[in-house]
Amino acid sequence: MDDGSPILWWVRRDLRLSDNPGLAEAAATGRPVIPVFLNDEGVAVLGAAPRWRLGEGLAAFARALAGVGSRLVLRDGPALPALERLVAETGATAVWWGRLCDPVSRTRDAEVKAALKARGLEARSIPGHLLHEPWEVKTGQGGFYRVYTPFWRAVAPREVPAPVAAPAHLRAPDIWPDGAELADWRLGAAMGPGAEVVAPHACVGEQAAHARLAAFVAQRIDAYDSDRDRPDRDGTSGLSENLSLGEISPRTVWHAGLRAREEGRPGAETFLKELVWREFAWHLLYHTPEITERNWRPEWEGFPWSQAEDAAVLRWKQGRTGIALVDAAMREMYVTGRMHNRGRMIVASYLTKHMLVHWKVGMDWFAECLIDWDPASNAMGWQWAAGSGPDATPYFRIFNPDTQAEKFDPEARYRRRFVAELSRSPGAEALAFHRAAPARWGLTPDMPYPAPLVGLKEGRQRALDAYGAFKR
Repeated sequence: MDDGSPILWWVRRDLRLSDNPGLAEAAATGRPVIPVFLNDEGVAVLGAAPRWRLGEGLAAFARALAGVGSRLVLRDGPALPALERLVAETGATAVWWGRLCDPVSRTRDAEVKAALKARGLEARSIPGHLLHEPWEVKTGQGGFYRVYTPFWRAVAPREVPAPVAAPAHLRAPDIWPDGAELADWRLGAAMGPGAEVVAPHACVGEQAAHARLAAFVAQRIDAYDSDRDRPDRDGTSGLSENLSLGEISPRTVWHAGLRAREEGRPGAETFLKELVWREFAWHLLYHTPEITERNWRPEWEGFPWSQAEDAAVLRWKQGRTGIALVDAAMREMYVTGRMHNRGRMIVASYLTKHMLVHWKVGMDWFAECLIDWDPASNAMGWQWAAGSGPDATPYFRIFNPDTQAEKFDPEARYRRRFVAELSRSPGAEALAFHRAAPARWGLTPDMPYPAPLVGLKEGRQRALDAYGAFKR
């Protein structure tokens, strides 16, 4: 192998310079490094909001690469022929990439690695998207974990390497290969007017992600234990958006949490546990990839959930169920691109239990609408709420949105923030929902607020009756 030959660095969900193990190693070789992003089969499966957010992240990352003397080459896929063309054009003898563990990536990457190696090229997948690779954390019997608490106990004492610094410079090739223009991909087209609504709420790029982490640790981590459950307060880190695209590494976040814990900051331990929830989701997705398509617990096959995209499901999607906390959470998603975690649990419980609609309907809609979409967390979260998943809440634990509102939104600030019909003078974010919502829905702020789609007492009893009949 010619040590002066370029390395193709295949960029995926690692849009950062700092603590990027593959990029740091490539830079340390002294060889030319050609960063390339492919509009391939992995992009094709993205919903409207995550695809738009990817475009924003790519633009920011291209600017960051320019700052270290490099550039981001954009090519259209599928992955294998696109990479083979680049190898032929550049004389590269190595293709490196950050490892991903979702089913689409694993299938694609195995094919790419085998084909490139067969041609005598160095093909490497390098960790960095997770704290620990899913096969590294094992039970005492050598299997994988199915319950979170023992998983946390296993992970908490494990050493996590310190983050590595960003390269100060990337050696450029003698001649850069041609690439597509990001604007021509129109990654935000499916968002329509919603993109303009969501954009001010997005925190795009590595620099912004690090600033977000620093602000959280400095200002909000002490109250994280309680405030993380309050959608009416700014009590969370918000880092799910940046972690999903790798604009900040989980190792960077972990070590920030560790430092806070060592300083005796209340809330730091809980914050670390929440980061490990993300890790647990990927652990499960790797070992049981069917979690995205089928009930994780096979005994739930045959439960009488509806999968019809009917008028009731449409009202749930529109945030017009007549249950204020459910509607506020759904509308938050259209206005900000994200949804508070307490809201995610409540809207999922309402759909799968009060409405008796299959969790996959909700999971797929979140995949369409969330800018922090993560395939592992989305699947695990929905199956947790439905009762069919690993370490799940029991099906008979049915959230009462009104009781939840009294406890976690006692002054109705969150509900009024996003539901215009609840205020005489609705605020900008409540009105923004009507600009972000699809025009075909025909929603306006002056529409009367609907009566409940499914009454809370009625829906709870119906869910319990269905569960009882199914168990019998």
